[in-house]
Amino acid sequence: MQSDDLASRVEDALAVDTAAFEAQVREDASVIKEELREGTFDNPQAIVGFEYEFYAVNDETTALMRVPRRLLEFIGFEKELGLHNAEMSTSPQPFNEHGLRAQESEVLARLQTAQECASAEGMRLVSDGMWTIPPEGETATGYLTDSVEDRGVRVATNMSDSARYHAMANADEGANQAGMRLDAPHVDLAADTVMPESLITSIQPHYQVPHAADLPEYFQYALRIAGPLLALGVNSPFFPPDCYDDDVDAATILDDAWMGHRIGVFETVLNAETDTTGKVRFPRDVESVEQAVDRIAEDDTFVPMPVESSNRFDDKFAAFRMKHGTYWRWVRPVFGGPTRSSANARIEFRPIAGQPTVRDGIAFQAVFAGLMEALPKVEHPVLDLDWSVARDNFYGAMRDGLAADTVWITNDGQHTRDLARTYEDLLAHAEEGLQMRGLDEDEAARYTHPLKARVRRRMTPARWKHERVAAAVDDGASFADAVEDAQRSYVDAQRETLLSASFAEWLQGGRQ
Repeated sequence: MQSDDLASRVEDALAVDTAAFEAQVREDASVIKEELREGTFDNPQAIVGFEYEFYAVNDETTALMRVPRRLLEFIGFEKELGLHNAEMSTSPQPFNEHGLRAQESEVLARLQTAQECASAEGMRLVSDGMWTIPPEGETATGYLTDSVEDRGVRVATNMSDSARYHAMANADEGANQAGMRLDAPHVDLAADTVMPESLITSIQPHYQVPHAADLPEYFQYALRIAGPLLALGVNSPFFPPDCYDDDVDAATILDDAWMGHRIGVFETVLNAETDTTGKVRFPRDVESVEQAVDRIAEDDTFVPMPVESSNRFDDKFAAFRMKHGTYWRWVRPVFGGPTRSSANARIEFRPIAGQPTVRDGIAFQAVFAGLMEALPKVEHPVLDLDWSVARDNFYGAMRDGLAADTVWITNDGQHTRDLARTYEDLLAHAEEGLQMRGLDEDEAARYTHPLKARVRRRMTPARWKHERVAAAVDDGASFADAVEDAQRSYVDAQRETLLSASFAEWLQGGRQ
């Protein structure tokens, strides 16, 4: 990492005039709203997309590894926050049988090639929610908190060279500074940078709204399904063992563990401790598409980076797009497109952790898109679920996964807390939405099967890990050894199934 060059770029970022940047964002918001009135963002093509984050481990020991930058460039993956991270973004595809298969095929093709290249470096890319084994010879707390000062600029040792990430650690205190801490049951870690956020990895499906004016309704439905889908996808019940308080015992950690610690990590690392409601949060409903634009424009400004323009259509609102990059809501609207004809309004769904296999990740993409397709068309009554209940569902799922006390409204208008009724209704409508896009009954069921198996067995990836650690502790293992053994078992199981099966096969194959 060229820290001297990086320090200069951080200084350039910090030198940007915040008031001028915010004024430009407001002007850009006016441009977007004018384009909305002209129907520019109406794009009747149903389009889906996918972002997929990984971390790298030693192929033999499962210890975290830093990914050589040249390897990222060679395999066509993007850098993410930590030096151990890699991210893949798929090409947007029409939402139909062929488009979904194309999404899955692209992920499989690129990931298989990436794994072959990584293997030559003695490493493996892992799909997961949170890593727990630090690099060999290092502690997790040291890896996450190590930093140096270069000409007065604080630089994280193990963070990628993105000036914006580093600038967050050098911003003035207050609402425009990240919290830079981990705050979870029996974990209290302070850092000088946002590097602790690199503990977590996720998948992020996108769904394009046909008519931008209808975005509020789609957005409201997305918030209602966020809790139930999060409950199915939790995959981060443990931190690296050395992150826990010294005086806490294994039984207490197991009892108090949250199934989706990833949610809390993102919120506590990036949210300022005071003077703000938090940039990372469960968002409120929006009443109009214009209000959705205004909320982004009026959000707290984190590090107003210099804005560069090109010939893209959405560079007409380049400052707005830059600000949107730190509009960290768990569900968020996106306005963009490289050309006027491809301009679109879409919903990015961010609650789901990285999953055990590609098929599991694509299942979430398909189910999310299917629900976005079906629920508005059938006027599903869950739209009437109070926002505060949807929020409680979300954070309950973060804590307890499928054991959370989730409230749902079924298609016949009945409120229920029954898990089987909730997911029977939810996944049936996902299949209906897939069939609306031309998939036959068997093909639609193929996408929902991995998630139905989790409901039947009341088993998520987080619960799978939790049960293995608990059993090992009961057999006399230390908590640290139990977590590391469970993590190695996870990676070993994934090694055999990442490209060819789903978590459901883990449960059927005796790995439970």
